Amino acid sequence: MIDSMVAAEEDGGVAYTVREFDGDRDRDSAAVERLEQACEVGPSGGKLCLFTDLLGDPLCRVRHSPAYLMLVAEAADGPLGTEIVGVVRGCVKTVACGRGQLFSKVAYLLGLRVSPAHRRRGIGRKLVERMEEWFRQMGAEYAYVATDTENEPSVRLFTARCGYAKFRTPSVLVHPVFRHDLAPSPRAAVVQLAPREAELLYRRRFADVEFFPRDIDAVLSNALSLGTLLALPEPGAARSWRGVEAFLAAPPESWAVASVWNCKDAFRLEVRGAPRLWRAAARATRAADRAAPWLGIPSVPNLFDPFGMHFLYGLGGAGPSAPRLARALCRHAHNVARRAGARVVATEVGACDPLRAGVPHWPRLGAEDLWCIKRLTDSYGDGTLGDWTKAPPGASIFVDPREF
Repeated sequence: MIDSMVAAEEDGGVAYTVREFDGDRDRDSAAVERLEQACEVGPSGGKLCLFTDLLGDPLCRVRHSPAYLMLVAEAADGPLGTEIVGVVRGCVKTVACGRGQLFSKVAYLLGLRVSPAHRRRGIGRKLVERMEEWFRQMGAEYAYVATDTENEPSVRLFTARCGYAKFRTPSVLVHPVFRHDLAPSPRAAVVQLAPREAELLYRRRFADVEFFPRDIDAVLSNALSLGTLLALPEPGAARSWRGVEAFLAAPPESWAVASVWNCKDAFRLEVRGAPRLWRAAARATRAADRAAPWLGIPSVPNLFDPFGMHFLYGLGGAGPSAPRLARALCRHAHNVARRAGARVVATEVGACDPLRAGVPHWPRLGAEDLWCIKRLTDSYGDGTLGDWTKAPPGASIFVDPREF
């Protein structure tokens, strides 16, 4: 236990304690899972809005990071006795700052939840402050957090009360997985790279992309990483593939790459707030696809019960045809997800990323994210970076799948 992470306050006769998550005590009680299910984490009205099932592991979304911590807020004398009323997770890693392969140690704060019955009592802010103490102990220079632009209470908490600044505005793009495979692109070849090949490609071509993780090898070799796909503009390129080193020595004018992460074995989502008409229409599309599969009807999977997804990370490329090749990658990833039983494929791209135009998605299922950042130290390291919080955005951003 981290003694410095414990604090107690009283509000209206209820004593609140912030402490480190205790795996045996808290997991067995399922209190964290109940809290997760009571808190929507995105806009309702037909969007992916709730993590409903942590598959028995509340640490699943940070466990794969190099260093991680989970804190809970506990109401010691509430009407229901001792209960968990708040939770937050955090992890620390080293990432690129987008300036000539400069790296900085940063912390990511995620999964902040406060029980609806205990909000407006400063619990969320206290959880954030205590987590920031641990970030500083771990040597993090910056902390950042992602929230939905429509989540006004969350935006106010971080920007007005916790000292974070609005930083980047990537978009979460989501596409449903149909009952049938999508036809591969006739003008592209998709090659699957081994983890070592993928690492070499990412380090050579993406090491100066903002938030690129220095431990990309650990990400690519993780059991949840299902492989890396490289799209080339020549349809027969897969047959003449000579390895990633030959590719890097003489790359084609256009290419695109992405890796697949298996979120369905980490957490579940569901759509809440969708009108009955939407549900009926979705059932109708599935029935039509079953009756006439040769028509390729875009059948909407059942998103109204808990389901899993695949996430595309490391999406990038070069050349004028890169968006078209990104579309070929997405079609291939859709078919991989269909065979694995995932119901959606999602990715997150920067606001100015040119590959965004090639990513097929349904706007109603996606979201506009807001990344906020805060400098945790008074120094600027070796002086070459300056204040990253004031840096203008680049064209791309690397979204670590361990934190999605």
